Amino acid sequence: MPGGRLTQAERQQIALGLADSLPYAEIARRLGRPTSTITREVMRNGGPTGYRADLAHRATQQRTHRRRQAAPRGPQALPQPYGRDAEAVREYQETLTTVFMTSGLPKMMARVLGCLYTTDTGSLTAAELAERLQVSPASISKAITFLEGLDLVRRQRDERRRERYVVDDDLWYQSMIRSARANDQFIETARQGVTILGRGTPAATRLENAARFLDFVSEALIRAAEQGRDVLYTRTETAPDRTTEPDPDDGHTTAPTAAG
Repeated sequence: MPGGRLTQAERQQIALGLADSLPYAEIARRLGRPTSTITREVMRNGGPTGYRADLAHRATQQRTHRRRQAAPRGPQALPQPYGRDAEAVREYQETLTTVFMTSGLPKMMARVLGCLYTTDTGSLTAAELAERLQVSPASISKAITFLEGLDLVRRQRDERRRERYVVDDDLWYQSMIRSARANDQFIETARQGVTILGRGTPAATRLENAARFLDFVSEALIRAAEQGRDVLYTRTETAPDRTTEPDPDDGHTTAPTAAG
């Protein structure tokens, strides 16, 4: 049933689909499941090359057992503003985390980024992240350092001098520019190879074409990022907060993330 837990038989079908190099969307269609469910299942259990149906099923049973044992001590769902469903928000955060993982981020870094992007302020302290994700402060510190190096997160001090980790509109622009410029070293090295291997030879031509292609794409990305930068600051109408519970993120001044 769509929405219910995956059965062992379904996991076996997922494993067969991966063995046949089927895309996640096609496996999901055959099982009548959302693509995000299949993506999350595979990424949680070894990835497309390491997924094993029996191991995945056993791991899920163990996780469920641990959750039930820890349930009495676990944190309550955070109050949600704007009339949001707390469980739906939690599920969406997991889906967003999976998307970040499939784009190449390690799991903990993806979880931190997903947590930040689903707050209205777009910022949290290390203690708040550790509490929400139920991980150690050391794990948060390592994840933030990694994300900061990719220009996906920045640090700032709030009015209480606490260090906060922020995702805001301009980070998308900075990340795009950084991604485009990441090709520069390969482009330069490839062009050095053309001289060494001899212009016009098959190997040199291959490198020269790759350098020209990446150079063209990088410049196009930078132009597009410059032209589209204003889109990141387009504001949509904010819905009224229909909850009576306080917003746990309220009280921090940070630019909200772009609507997506």
